[in-house]
Amino acid sequence: MSQLANQVAVVTGAGRGIGRAIALKFGAEGADVVCISRTAENSEKVAQEVRATGRKAWAIALDVASAEAVTAAAEKILSEAGKVDILVNNAGVTRDGLLMRMSEADWDTVLDTNLKGAFLMTKAFTRPFIKQRSGRIINVASVIGLIGNAGQANYAASKAGLIGFTKSLARELASRGITANVIAPGFVETDMTSGLNEQLKAEVLKTIPLGQFGQPEDIAAAALYLATPAGRFVTGQVLTVDGGMVM
Repeated sequence: MSQLANQVAVVTGAGRGIGRAIALKFGAEGADVVCISRTAENSEKVAQEVRATGRKAWAIALDVASAEAVTAAAEKILSEAGKVDILVNNAGVTRDGLLMRMSEADWDTVLDTNLKGAFLMTKAFTRPFIKQRSGRIINVASVIGLIGNAGQANYAASKAGLIGFTKSLARELASRGITANVIAPGFVETDMTSGLNEQLKAEVLKTIPLGQFGQPEDIAAAALYLATPAGRFVTGQVLTVDGGMVM
């Protein structure tokens, strides 16, 4: 039996990489999926892939950092899908650079998308979750939010903030049957990491005890666990999927 039968999932950053893998995994397990990406082209492409599994899918182009746009999108989703059971906040960007040369715009762009975006999306669906006395919130952070990284002060701050945000959510919403957890991926092979040179990749590989890079499907498997009945008693946790980098 499909593990997510009769469930509706919203996945941000679904246009590629980890978000796409989660959307497809959820669809394969019986969920109808709302695929949110910054561009209509990417969101529609993944929605079509979900539909190919036999499930319903909606494609929404959205800047998650815009409160007005998020509110409108949430109303549209609830109207068309009827409900939402799972929210995956995966949308994220990087604007790397050493702090002394980092512009205020680069700081704001990363914090607005990675952290404020998760806040806005979660707030938009919290009341419906409370009303139905159920819901799964899964926030995708990063091991960088746990250990930091030179040249990524903005990214690390956004992901560390996401962890604290999620733990607070878990405490606020637990009495209503709603769980909130974080997945903290390590080095995963995606479009975002494909631009790194081979020397840097070799150095990173030395820090991973399992001796290999992760795949988007590894993160999708973790998200599936947290979304299914198997994860019903897990909340406020950070699940690191990193090959042992920060054990």
